[in-house]
Amino acid sequence: MSRIQADLNQARKARDRERTLVLSTAMAELKNREIEEGRDLDDDDVVGVLAKAIKQRHDAAEQMRSGAREDLAAREDAQAEVLQAYLPAALGEADVRSMVREILGGGATQMGAVMSQLMPRIRGRFDGKEANRLVREELEGR
Repeated sequence: MSRIQADLNQARKARDRERTLVLSTAMAELKNREIEEGRDLDDDDVVGVLAKAIKQRHDAAEQMRSGAREDLAAREDAQAEVLQAYLPAALGEADVRSMVREILGGGATQMGAVMSQLMPRIRGRFDGKEANRLVREELEGR
């Protein structure tokens, strides 16, 4: 959170309106989450909040495109890209597939059991829908 706050201050000084908007919104979401939890957020909590914010922007961009508003969709995509810089490096499909196989090797045989072990490991670094697809494929292959 301190890195986001420092970058927000820098964006304000540089009068970068778009970056200031995105980062101040992210900070507000993080502060609200701290209030809800009643404690300081750890790194996993911050990643979760940022991942949710990025997903919301991607969903909004998709809606804008379906409404033939490419200009607004591009703005949402740009905002998501700013936030993406604060998440850990993305995982590849092969990495997630190996995690799924590891979980399956550990005895999990149901979709829900596998997903409940997988999601905390990939949160913010891989799309949940894609992870769901990979788990389905691995379960069908057994």
